Amino acid sequence: MDAIATNRQLNNNEIFDLMKQFITEVIGEEFVEEMDITPQSSFTKDLEMDSIEIVSFSEKIKTHFGEQIDFTGWLSAMDLDQLINLNLEMIINYIHECQSSR
Repeated sequence: MDAIATNRQLNNNEIFDLMKQFITEVIGEEFVEEMDITPQSSFTKDLEMDSIEIVSFSEKIKTHFGEQIDFTGWLSAMDLDQLINLNLEMIINYIHECQSSR
């Protein structure tokens, strides 16, 4: 589902489903099947994603949404503690806000 930048605004559930799909593509379906992924799932603690996997995940977001969302800029504005505690809900809210401000 890469490179499908859409003009339609996604709701939070649709964004969550899309993020779960990206996570599955990055870490593999066999690992995701064993996890209970929720909006509160953290990337480092719950999903156990390493930095390379998080970069790959962010590339999928950038490819999908294009210039609609400055995901890299948003991440770069965070301090180390914020990055360590990053969860899906924070990303879902950020994407939703970006879509709402268009």
